[in-house]
Amino acid sequence: MSDILILTHIDYCPPGHLARVLDQAQCDFRVLRVDLGELDGFDLERPRAVAIMGGPMSVNDDLPWLATEIAALQHFIRRDIPLIGHCLGGQLLAKALGAEVRRMPYTESGWQPLKKTVGAASSPWLSHLPAEFPMFQWHGDSFALPAGAQPLLSSPWCANQAFAWGDKLLALQGHPEMTEELVQQWLDDWRHLLDERQPSQQSLVQMLAELPAKVRALNQVAEGFYRHWLRLAWR
Repeated sequence: MSDILILTHIDYCPPGHLARVLDQAQCDFRVLRVDLGELDGFDLERPRAVAIMGGPMSVNDDLPWLATEIAALQHFIRRDIPLIGHCLGGQLLAKALGAEVRRMPYTESGWQPLKKTVGAASSPWLSHLPAEFPMFQWHGDSFALPAGAQPLLSSPWCANQAFAWGDKLLALQGHPEMTEELVQQWLDDWRHLLDERQPSQQSLVQMLAELPAKVRALNQVAEGFYRHWLRLAWR
């Protein structure tokens, strides 16, 4: 049994670069497809750290497995173990903490600039980051801040891009886990959902320009998050 649990919700939102980081660190991990019922009956006392990945659904959808997952996340929060949420995963953490998740009037997509919020510079989650940096985005919902949360990051199109809650939980609105292959796959399969006439969305040309360099930089952003998450698990 692995001490690291990764919750996924659809086949095209895998752990991505997180899996590479864990493999390089020789950390065993288990991936469960929550939407397929694989979380049912799982021993919630086992994991020492949990990552929650993305998905196209909304946390407000009437899907029974979402309620199961939110209850599991609330259990993990009570256990005070390290948690990191990516996009839908960040929204699920917000909802588990009692915050609202709402539909935005537009979709934010592409490589969007994130800025540290006032007071966020001292956060250990951000110690590896400059004041501003890009992250890949693709979302139409946004979380509010739970009571007691520390806002960390914002973008021009989404004020709440990340928050910390306590010292072991990080919720992200963006996708630090992206690889070149995932970006290409998403744009090949789902480009019909985009509308580059919206100022909140980049064009395909913009998203794919200098993609290897953009992903290398994003990998460094992600690795700082993941290293801190893992340190907390074995502290």
